[in-house]
Amino acid sequence: MNESRLGEFEEVILLLVGILGEQAYAFNIAQEFESQTKKSTAIGAVHSTLSRLADKGFLTSAMGGATTERGGRRKRIYSITAEGEQVLANARELRLSLWNQYPKFSEGTLSFHF
Repeated sequence: MNESRLGEFEEVILLLVGILGEQAYAFNIAQEFESQTKKSTAIGAVHSTLSRLADKGFLTSAMGGATTERGGRRKRIYSITAEGEQVLANARELRLSLWNQYPKFSEGTLSFHF
């Protein structure tokens, strides 16, 4: 594994691959990103991030079967590797640790005024 840290976008994309399972292909990942985050993303950004995550050893991919809805073209389906699961677990642990150290959250005194 070359890099053990994830950027925020990488982390979200990796999580979405896990959430989508056998439906984790670039277009579907981009749609789910927009649905979950309420932010738009370019398909090119998703493709380059998937490629980078695969280069880091966090994802593998395989070609799915051809479908008539795609004009006979096949989809590249992504899966999280054991290294990818470990890096996600590490990221989650770090974030939770930091959130738990933030006094207003740990004491339950945070309030929002809009």
